[in-house]
Amino acid sequence: MNWTTLVSAEQLAAQLGRPELRLVDTRFVLAGADPEAGERAWRASHLPGAGYVHLDRDLSDHRKPASFGRHPLPEATDFCETLERLGISPGSQVVVYDAADGAMAAARFWWLLKLLGHENVAVLDGGFARWTTLDLPLESSPPTITRGHYHGEFDRAMIADSAEIQRRAGELPGWLVDIRAAERFRGDVEPLDRVAGHIPGAINRPFSQNMRDGVFLPARELRDQFTALLAAREPGKVVLQCGSGVTACQSLLAMEYAGLHGARVYAASYSGWCSDPARPIVTGA
Repeated sequence: MNWTTLVSAEQLAAQLGRPELRLVDTRFVLAGADPEAGERAWRASHLPGAGYVHLDRDLSDHRKPASFGRHPLPEATDFCETLERLGISPGSQVVVYDAADGAMAAARFWWLLKLLGHENVAVLDGGFARWTTLDLPLESSPPTITRGHYHGEFDRAMIADSAEIQRRAGELPGWLVDIRAAERFRGDVEPLDRVAGHIPGAINRPFSQNMRDGVFLPARELRDQFTALLAAREPGKVVLQCGSGVTACQSLLAMEYAGLHGARVYAASYSGWCSDPARPIVTGA
């Protein structure tokens, strides 16, 4: 096992039971639905040995102000505590999954581990949905997990902040990619944030375009699409954003899987940007 971006259900099923393997369930339902639905689903049925993490409790720090966005990054020490609870140590091969596409919130967990410098972490392609479609093993009893040991700090150079977004506002469009649905980008609707629209200079590529038939597009196809979108811009110059820094991680995962390395996530994303009424917001395509 040396999985660093995506792993198929078939690959994972063949390695169940390996001592260094740790599975993490991150299922979560956003947009006003029951925030405990994902954890209840985990208690009812999960992959063998999978522990659970909650987007709001474990992968966010809601003690931080609105300027950090709707899902502020947790402190590294708190995230390391979560990793230890899940039985994860620096030598673990981690596989994380959510309901289906990795956007809620498997890719967020993947990115946070990457910020700590952990290489061997991958998202289950197709998530719980594809695993169950293939009738692969499940269990409903709580897993027995031996506590891990983890210490580390986030690499802040991998995170874009509001000061950088403001500083780069005069660059030609294409360096900032908004992965929200097109109607939210245009400002037609806004179900979550205080005002509709997008950050000036952003271009739109909804994260749903990374998927086909419930799994990620082939790496070459993703590479061709992102290369065309970014024109001659180097991946390392690109910043990805969404509403709150969660689903943007799924597009970062897609780019890394496609071999386009070095893009970063604007952690506060649109919710953090629009928390300041003095910052400009535009509407339309």
